[in-house]
Amino acid sequence: MRIRTLGLTAAACAALAACGQGSSGGGTGAEAPKELDRALLASYPAPYNTADVENGERKFGLCRSCHSITPGGPNMTGPNLHGVFGRRAAQAPGYNYSDALKAHDIVWDASHLDQWLANPRTYLPGTKMSFAGLPDAKDRTDLIAYLMLETGYKPAAAAAEPAAAGTAPAAS
Repeated sequence: MRIRTLGLTAAACAALAACGQGSSGGGTGAEAPKELDRALLASYPAPYNTADVENGERKFGLCRSCHSITPGGPNMTGPNLHGVFGRRAAQAPGYNYSDALKAHDIVWDASHLDQWLANPRTYLPGTKMSFAGLPDAKDRTDLIAYLMLETGYKPAAAAAEPAAAGTAPAAS
């Protein structure tokens, strides 16, 4: 009987762990997207191309109660972060940002996110974000790499390819 209880507990933990694992929806088939993610990760600039994205996913657990990352996901206490890379600060649709962030004229990239995640309140006094920050630089690198994978980040070369393809002469 005790073994059965432990088995059910392990199964319950596995099911709970699968909840909210990125845009794949977790659960069955989660391994295949991870292989594709690894190839995309390798195309990112250093140090994100060698980051520990599993650690980044664990660190995102600190963010998950306030932020969603899926395409079209809801704004919560904080804005949905899908598409955050390359987006101007305070521009996620439908989110009511602090005046401090509205006045902050930056475009989110890995460097700005790293500074922000170190301590949002000192990076931008007056922000509504109550998160105390991630003091460990490696944890921030891992989290940013995870966010790149899960929020639609495209390396500069990959982003330029579709534009270049659109300017090529049409075949006759």
